[in-house]
Amino acid sequence: YRLVHARRQRAATAPHHRIRQRDVAAFAYKFAGMYAAGLPIASCLETLEQQTDSRAFRAVLADVRRRVEAGAGLRAAFEPHRKIFSDFFLGMLEAGESSGRLAQALEASAHYLEKQVDLRQKTRAAFVYPLVVGVVCSLVVTGLLLFVVPVFTQIYKKMHVQLPGPTRLLVLLSVALRYWWWLLAPALVGLGLGLRRLFETPGVRACWERLRLRLPLLGPLCRDILVAQFIRTFGMLVSVGVPIMEAIETAGRVAGNREMARIAAALQQAVRTGRPIAESLRAHSLFPPMVVQLVASGEGAGILPEMLAKAADLVDKETDRLTASLLVKLEPALTVLMGLIIGLILMGVYLPMFDYMAHLK
Repeated sequence: YRLVHARRQRAATAPHHRIRQRDVAAFAYKFAGMYAAGLPIASCLETLEQQTDSRAFRAVLADVRRRVEAGAGLRAAFEPHRKIFSDFFLGMLEAGESSGRLAQALEASAHYLEKQVDLRQKTRAAFVYPLVVGVVCSLVVTGLLLFVVPVFTQIYKKMHVQLPGPTRLLVLLSVALRYWWWLLAPALVGLGLGLRRLFETPGVRACWERLRLRLPLLGPLCRDILVAQFIRTFGMLVSVGVPIMEAIETAGRVAGNREMARIAAALQQAVRTGRPIAESLRAHSLFPPMVVQLVASGEGAGILPEMLAKAADLVDKETDRLTASLLVKLEPALTVLMGLIIGLILMGVYLPMFDYMAHLK
């Protein structure tokens, strides 16, 4: 027979941004419970497909179920949907299926995903106040430039007052905002998109990821979040039978930080030469001494996954403490900064009036 025509069949896709990671975690918990109760994998997937409220997620599960029914392994069935199911989740599925501990792997994956969602929500909540202050400050400054500065400009024009440099700058900004907003708005949008594209380039992104870990206030928080994610991922992968080398590689990749991926590659090299994991971690300042000590204890006692989980929990608690401390420092600092900006604008507005009064005296 001769092949006449072939066409690549694409996986059924769904808008991944409409599928929440908390829904994926709930799916993993239910999948684990049903599989542990003795139901076949295809039946579990079919039931969960019918139960989910999200049409997008239902389409994904239907595609996964069809692949499983066609004889694909779990990782191969879920892999076309990598934007929804992370490398960690896929690795846990593969390890759980091959080791006969699929229910444990699914439950651990769900627990991990919930931790990540909670961490993301805490991080977002920490920046709500700075965002609100920034928006309020921007609105106040815009209002002053649009409505207050033009009024005083007309007053000074009638009084024939010579405007000092700061006031002339405010008048220039006011005129630009009132008459050239249609040009400024696209320019700002273009600048934002350009910066986003710039930060997506490998070199700039790698530089920013290194710099972010060394910032005065945010650096310790970013480091702890990264370390907790790495060691928790590493511990869970090892607990379901993933080989050490593969677990280190996956944990470094899942962290989503090039600096951590570089450290993970160095750890792999060190472990490959026979060095203990704790000793290899000690060579990198990113990992706190507490984490290194717990890993050393776990290696010595043969309970490495348990000690990695304990270390991740302790680092998470430190992250919560740092977040609260950062908020305590940021709130008054941002309030003072907003007052300073508005005060400088008002001073620039009234400066010609003060000069005029001094001249009259």
